[in-house]
Amino acid sequence: MHQVLDLIGIFVFALSGALVAVRKRLDVVGMTVLAEMTALGGGILRDLILNIRPAAFSSVGYVLVPIAATVIVFFWHPHVQRVMPAVNVLDAAGLGLFCAVGTEKAMNYGLSPLHGALLGVTTAVGGGILRDVLAGQIPNLLYDRQLYAVPATLGSVVMAVLYTLDLHGWPATLAAAVLAFGLRIAAMRLRLRAPLARGLTPE
Repeated sequence: MHQVLDLIGIFVFALSGALVAVRKRLDVVGMTVLAEMTALGGGILRDLILNIRPAAFSSVGYVLVPIAATVIVFFWHPHVQRVMPAVNVLDAAGLGLFCAVGTEKAMNYGLSPLHGALLGVTTAVGGGILRDVLAGQIPNLLYDRQLYAVPATLGSVVMAVLYTLDLHGWPATLAAAVLAFGLRIAAMRLRLRAPLARGLTPE
């Protein structure tokens, strides 16, 4: 079940990467690279920091799923754009799952709660950062006006606290993931925004 949920999150993140490539008018190679980096980048960064073999290289599914997403976007990107509200909901679910799983895995390898939470956030948003850098744009993380990193951070912190309280396994992971998911959905529905520095007004 864990791997199935993982692959669903990877698929949705890959869709977003491929769509960015389309907007940047990149060819199919660029689409594939952005899809793979968006989907797998966060987990790869996490595992390299933990000094272990990245999970992305443990199964061909982790590589093939982003390719499948690229094919879908390549042929049917106008249709994918039209169902973006549904894709955004799945993206929020992937965000919640990845931040919780990333934090738990980091703490399983002996990291402190603080470092575990930081690595959980890295798992959730690292692929998006790589996508934006490769696409030649400022990473969304640096101007989190749509509250993307904030839900991931809160979900990671909750997971770290639960782990510290010796609450492991799926119940704890699900609780942290649902929290991050709910906050992300609320941010989208209510159009919540992170505050700007004092005196600045939105453009």
